[in-house]
Amino acid sequence: MLDQITLAGERLRPYLPPTPLEEAPTLGSGVWLKLENSNKTHSFKVRGALNAILSLSDSDRARGVIAASTGNHAQGVAYAANLVGVRACIIMPEQVARRKAAGARRYQAETILYGETYEEAEAEAHRRADLDGMTYLSAYNHPDVIAGAGTVGLEIFETLSAVERVVVPIGGGGLISGVAAALKTLKPSVEIIGVNALASPDMYNYFYRLEHPVSHDTLADALPGGVEAASMTLDLVQQYVDRIVLVSEDAIARAMRWMVFEQGWIAEGGGVVGAAALQSGAVEADQQTVIVISGGNVDGDVLRRVLEV
Repeated sequence: MLDQITLAGERLRPYLPPTPLEEAPTLGSGVWLKLENSNKTHSFKVRGALNAILSLSDSDRARGVIAASTGNHAQGVAYAANLVGVRACIIMPEQVARRKAAGARRYQAETILYGETYEEAEAEAHRRADLDGMTYLSAYNHPDVIAGAGTVGLEIFETLSAVERVVVPIGGGGLISGVAAALKTLKPSVEIIGVNALASPDMYNYFYRLEHPVSHDTLADALPGGVEAASMTLDLVQQYVDRIVLVSEDAIARAMRWMVFEQGWIAEGGGVVGAAALQSGAVEADQQTVIVISGGNVDGDVLRRVLEV
């Protein structure tokens, strides 16, 4: 899979500069943040979306693309489609963050709010894809999307080849699958740790064959859970990921405040779960560790509420 990720890196290079790797000394010596919140559309998702759309055949481009998203994939697909000149339709749950829906519309994507959950929006996107003949772009269950996300891993290794541990938010598993495949191939000794919100532990439950309670009501709304049956990420996570840990809502809120007041960055709940894992002790700060901060799109009212505590 490293070949596909390397090709994705070459494909994306003219459009997406590498994101910064910044030290985080208050988390521990040798701890770094991979700041995907500084990327285009303020999320890693643009990598996979753009790689997938640039890889489409002419006939697929002519038919357009459709996606389901809680927000960051929506903005990535909308940006990429607008850049390439492809029609895009995005299905988002009705309760999606306003900032993320506005971001998709900003890039001229047709944006439809449908259903109460991500799973309902995803089912509707599949239905419309079959009806209209558009290409469905999963937020995670797509080889080109995973390869694009994997370029995060390439950049980490190119900047810090001494890395010993990488901590990655995990929802459907597209980001961690790509990052882990790249890094484990380049440096098999690297430990890859996924982080789920305690309220949305779908991948954690799958990984450990458990039945942890699921509510999906979480500050980490970018990690909605609800992984597609037979998603390719399920096997990739089992193959490349060493462990998955859980973090509470209080830990996520604390990490969001820490990002603002200590690091000087705004990041969303799903983006900071790796920092929350170190702060809560779920992951140790005893090695050269990179934490992927996966996104920075948070509604103002949510941020104000978190910062008031």
